[in-house]
Amino acid sequence: MSRKRILLTAVVLTVLAVLVYLQFRSWKNFDWSTFWNEWERVNPHHILHAIGLIYLSYLLRAFRWKVFLRPVRKEASVLAMVPPTLIGFTGLALLGRPGELIRPYLIARRENLTFPSQVAVWTVERIFDIGAFTVLMVLAIFLPTALHFLPNPDIYPRLRVGGFLLVALVLGMTTGAVAVAKFGEVLARWIEKRFGHLSSNLGNRIALRVREFRDGLHTIHDLFSFVEVSAASVLMWWFIAVAYREVTHAYGVSLQHMTVAKVLLLMGSSMLGSMLQLPGVGGGSQLATIAALEHIFGAPHELAASCGILLWLVTFVAVVPLGLALAHREHLSLRKLSEESADQEAAILSHGPPLA
Repeated sequence: MSRKRILLTAVVLTVLAVLVYLQFRSWKNFDWSTFWNEWERVNPHHILHAIGLIYLSYLLRAFRWKVFLRPVRKEASVLAMVPPTLIGFTGLALLGRPGELIRPYLIARRENLTFPSQVAVWTVERIFDIGAFTVLMVLAIFLPTALHFLPNPDIYPRLRVGGFLLVALVLGMTTGAVAVAKFGEVLARWIEKRFGHLSSNLGNRIALRVREFRDGLHTIHDLFSFVEVSAASVLMWWFIAVAYREVTHAYGVSLQHMTVAKVLLLMGSSMLGSMLQLPGVGGGSQLATIAALEHIFGAPHELAASCGILLWLVTFVAVVPLGLALAHREHLSLRKLSEESADQEAAILSHGPPLA
């Protein structure tokens, strides 16, 4: 393990330790017996339904990547995209950030494409993810949904402010995407020149991301493709939201009031918390979800802890068994794939080959 990774892991461990300490210090009367009882009364049918929806979301991810590949690989199929998608998310679940590039690396190998071109697709995919979730979240905030009647009446006015900020974010992202599509190379060269005297690696890295995003935008070659990708993205995040709702409803009457609009808040909390994750352990997303269940929706400590952990297992870890089975069948090592993709990215930073 490199010094940089050791330092980063130490920082994340420290922050998570502080968060855990603060969380459990506030739970002076935490009842472990009640906590385990909450687990025992979970309805398995809701959990199976939620896992099914999560797997459908992976199928939609595979379809979306197929659309991205259409300009260069018309013969690419959705089924061909499924194994690298599941293996890639398994690597992310088990290895954390080092496993993020396994999916584009595998697809590049399978489709005989360059790794940079698929990292470009991955970059644009993330923009569509943010945009799709933002659309659902804004609709939940401004339409007459259950968010108007949260236990704490002070929360909704803050959500409205957050909704306007999300709209501004999407508009800013759209403007930035148009600018990068037209002037990406000029911007990349300016960044290299502007930040090169501070750190050549920093300048190269930022410029590389700009070029990746620019070339990724070229995969959306017509209006129909844009509509396909947008619809698939919104539907995918809707499936994930319904999966969240199914997990909360598995606890019966205690969380039966959780609607799709409400669980979107949980999803947002989980996304923010995921910035602090340990490989194979997580940490930040669970703590953020637990805190939201307790402080926004008034769930008891034990119920919030149980549901937060189960949400993480269903939406993030459930892919691991099938992903490992597929990797084993194809004689793939997740750690080796992670190292190879990291080496490829380092080579791009060093030599800067043109994206294909």
